[in-house]
Amino acid sequence: MKLKYYVLFFVLQFAISGIAQTSKDEVLFTVADDAVYVSEFLRVYNKNLNLVQDESQKDVDEYLKLFTNYKLKLKEAKAQGLHEKPSYKRELESYKKQLAKNYMTDAKVNDALVEEAYNHISNDIKANHILVRLAEDASPQDTLVAYNKIRDLRKRAVNEGFEIVRKQVHNGKTVFGEELGWFSGFRMVYKFEKVAYNTPVGEISEPFRTRFGYHIVKVFDKRKARGERTVKHIMISTKQGDTSTDAETRIKDIYTKIKQGETFEDLAKEFSDDKNSAPSGGLLKPFSSGQLSVPEFEEAAFALQNKGDISEPIKTNFGWHIIKLENAKPIGAFKELKPELEDKVKRDARSQLIEEALISKLKDKYGITNTDLSYFKTILNEDFYKRTWKLPEDFKGAAPLVKIGNKQLTNADFGDVLLSQQKRIRGTQSFDKIVEDAYNSFLNTNLKQYQEEHLEEENKDYAYILGEYRDGLLLFDLMESTIWEAAKTDSVELKAFYENNKANYFWPVRVNAEVASSANKKVINKVAKLMKKNMPTDDIKNLVNTNGEVNVIFTKDTMATTHQALPEKFNISKGVSKVYKHNSGYIVANVSEVLPKKQKPYEEVKGLVMSDYQTHKENVWLNQLKEKYKVVVNNDALKRVKAELKQ
Repeated sequence: MKLKYYVLFFVLQFAISGIAQTSKDEVLFTVADDAVYVSEFLRVYNKNLNLVQDESQKDVDEYLKLFTNYKLKLKEAKAQGLHEKPSYKRELESYKKQLAKNYMTDAKVNDALVEEAYNHISNDIKANHILVRLAEDASPQDTLVAYNKIRDLRKRAVNEGFEIVRKQVHNGKTVFGEELGWFSGFRMVYKFEKVAYNTPVGEISEPFRTRFGYHIVKVFDKRKARGERTVKHIMISTKQGDTSTDAETRIKDIYTKIKQGETFEDLAKEFSDDKNSAPSGGLLKPFSSGQLSVPEFEEAAFALQNKGDISEPIKTNFGWHIIKLENAKPIGAFKELKPELEDKVKRDARSQLIEEALISKLKDKYGITNTDLSYFKTILNEDFYKRTWKLPEDFKGAAPLVKIGNKQLTNADFGDVLLSQQKRIRGTQSFDKIVEDAYNSFLNTNLKQYQEEHLEEENKDYAYILGEYRDGLLLFDLMESTIWEAAKTDSVELKAFYENNKANYFWPVRVNAEVASSANKKVINKVAKLMKKNMPTDDIKNLVNTNGEVNVIFTKDTMATTHQALPEKFNISKGVSKVYKHNSGYIVANVSEVLPKKQKPYEEVKGLVMSDYQTHKENVWLNQLKEKYKVVVNNDALKRVKAELKQ
C-alpha cells in the first residue's frame, strides 16, 4: 500500500478535476475526441511548478509532454472501463470520506483548540497521578463506587501527602499511582492533558474521568518547553564479534582526536557507522524533547547550550556517540506551527469538541428543531434488553420524522436504527435514554452525510481535489494492471531484458584495504614507511599513538573508490599507496587485494532489473497509445500559453 500512495502523490501532480470547462475556453490539444483546455493546463502547471524537481519539466514543452502522456493514460483507463470496477469505486469512496473531513468542521472551535494546543506544547509539566481504573461502559453503580474512591483518595492526599498516598495505594491492577515525569501537549490523552495544564504548581486536581477511569493529578513543576535541537553525531556501533570494549575504545580515540583539534565533520565522514548521516558530517534531522526513543542521546543533546559544543562519548542501545550542537531552536511562532497543530487536533480526542460544534452549526443551517420521540419511547418493551425486540405490526413507518435540507427522513429510517441498537445495549438503561441516545446518533450521522453529499456542489476547492483523487486512483489501477503486475509476472521477458542490458549491472573495481588516517602529514608518512615494512597494525598504533594522543586511526574494509575513507582520485593498485590529502587530513592505504569489475548475477539485481524493465515497458506502451489515440496540439494556443507564463 505504501507504493500505492507514493505513486498517487506523483500522478496527482498531473491530475485535473473533471469539472466542466466553459465553452469560451480555448482548446490546447485533443486526445482522440477529448478536448483539453488552456485553463486546465495553466492551472495544473502553475499549481505544481514548485513541486517539480527536474528543472527540465518546468519548460512548457517538456511539461506538456508529461501532461499529454497523463491524458493518454487516462483515456486508456476509461476505455478499459476501469472507472466501473467495484474496487475502484470503493477506494474512491474511502478517499472521498477522508477528504471531506477536512472541509466539515467548525472553524471557531478548531482555532480555539489549536491556540490551546500551542500553549501546551510551549510549556512542559512535571506531574504524577493516581488512577482508579473503570471501564468506559461501566454501570452507574460501579461508576459511583470508583468516583467515591478517588474522592476519598484525594482527601487523604491533601491531608497525608500526595506521594505517600500514591505509593501506598498503587497495586498495578485496580489502582495505579504513577510517576509521569515531564510531558507536554499531545503526550497524554486530551482530558488528562487539559486538567494537568489547568492545575497550579503544587496543587492536586479535583477528580476527573478519562477512558481509563478516574484520576487525580498533582503538578510539581512547569517550565518553558526546551524547543528543538539540531545536532551532528559520530556513532560507533557494537558489531558482532567485537569485545565489549572495542567500540568504546574506538569512540574514545575519536574523541581524543577532536580534543587535539581535528574537525568533527571530517571525523564523522571517515569513521561514523551511521551511514545516513556520515556523508553530511554526522548531521541529523531536528528533534524536540520527548521525540526520540533514545533518552540518553536526547538528554545529552539538550545539555549542550552553545553552537559548536561537543559532548563526551555517551552510550545508548545503538552504540557509542559523540554529539555536536548545530542549532538550538526555541518553540516556533504560532503562525509557523499552526498547520501541523491543526492536523494533530483533528486526529486527537479534541476532535470530539469540533464534532459537537459542527453538529450544532448544521442543525442551525438546515433548521433542525426538537423532534417528538414519545411514540418511539412507548413502543419499546422488555424484549429490547433480550435483543429480541421487533417493530410493532401497526408501526407508523411512513410518518415523517425530520427533514434535512430536501431529504425527508421517516419513522422507518429511525426504526431500523433502533432495531440494530439493541445489539449494543448493555445493562438496563431506561427506554427514554435508549431512544434519545439512538436518535442523537441517527440525526448527527444524517446531518454529516447530507453535508458530505452536497459538499462538491458547495466547495470549489474540495471539488478540485476530489477530481484529482478520482483521476489519480484511476491511473494507478491502469499502471498496476498494464505495467507493474505484468513486469512482475513476465519472468521470461525480464530475464531477456537483463541479458540485453548486462552492461548496466556490475560490481565496480574494489579493494580489500586497510586505510590509515591522520591530521598530521609527518605521522602518516611514518605510517606509510612502517606499512611498507609489513609491520602489524597494532604495533604501528602502539608506536604512533603515544602519551594518550590518537594520531592515527585505521579502517579495514572492502572498498569501492567511492568509500568514505578513500580520496576521490585514489589509484587502485596492490600494495602501499602514496600519501593522499583527504578531507582536512591525510591517508595512506595498504591494498592487499584488487577485486576486478564483476558482472552481478541476475538473482542479485532482480529488483533493479524489474524497475528498469518497467520503465522500458512503459515507454513502449506510451508510443502505442499515441498511435491509438491521436494527439493534436493547437500551436497558436500553445504560443499564447508560453507568452503568458513568461510574463
